[in-house]
Amino acid sequence: MFRRKVKISRIKKGKKEETDDIILYESPIDLYINSNPLVNIICLAKDLKELSIGFLFSIGVIDSMKDIKEIKVNELENAIFVELKEEVKFNIENLDINPVSRVVDTTCGISSPWRNVIKESLEKSNVKDAIKAKDYIKIKASTIFSAIKQMQINTPLYRETGGCHGAAIFDFNGNLLSVKEDIGRHNAIDKVIGEMLLKDHDFKGIFLTSTGRLTGDSVLKAIRAKIPVVVSLSAAIESGIRLAFAYGITLIGFARGARMNIYSHPNRIEL
Repeated sequence: MFRRKVKISRIKKGKKEETDDIILYESPIDLYINSNPLVNIICLAKDLKELSIGFLFSIGVIDSMKDIKEIKVNELENAIFVELKEEVKFNIENLDINPVSRVVDTTCGISSPWRNVIKESLEKSNVKDAIKAKDYIKIKASTIFSAIKQMQINTPLYRETGGCHGAAIFDFNGNLLSVKEDIGRHNAIDKVIGEMLLKDHDFKGIFLTSTGRLTGDSVLKAIRAKIPVVVSLSAAIESGIRLAFAYGITLIGFARGARMNIYSHPNRIEL
């Protein structure tokens, strides 16, 4: 259960009326790794397996589904249990994470300790060179506009309530590969990345779209997946733009109708 109907008073065109509205629930989900509590994610309790896989990939705990021995979702306990394979060298005690930063909320996204964990994983995997090697990629602006429309069509909770965000992944021809929704914009991105991993689909020849602001948190997740083009309906924030420049990401905001703002590496976008 992640939505319910409530009675509201609505003022419209100078009149007040009683009507029904749909609201969404925020749920705290505990993610356990090898029986140890790792993080508490405040999210829309939907597509939890994809969320957990995407989050673990984003922070560098796993590189693919081959690193996971077993994953179980207990919806009654609001918990996800992930057992890693023995060859995956992960020690939760090595994470410099305090009790407060173990909570990933729906507003600010990931806290500084988690950002540091992600950045450390990026340095180890030589991501910067891999993304910059994709400078040859060209995507038509019309493909991006079409993708944004497809994302909006396929995010019904976003349209119905305005209380959540959507994210989607497309191939360079504009074919929809994954689309998910969540109250947190960063969670929605984790969910689509997680679904790609769950389907054993590689991250070659794809771009990411979002309804949320392009913050550093969101861009870091795209960088980890080596996604060269990130597009949003909303604005780009300085932290996101700075990371996009540094790692070679083409960052696009305000992609609406037939217009867009390209904040970095515009050479990949063709008219």
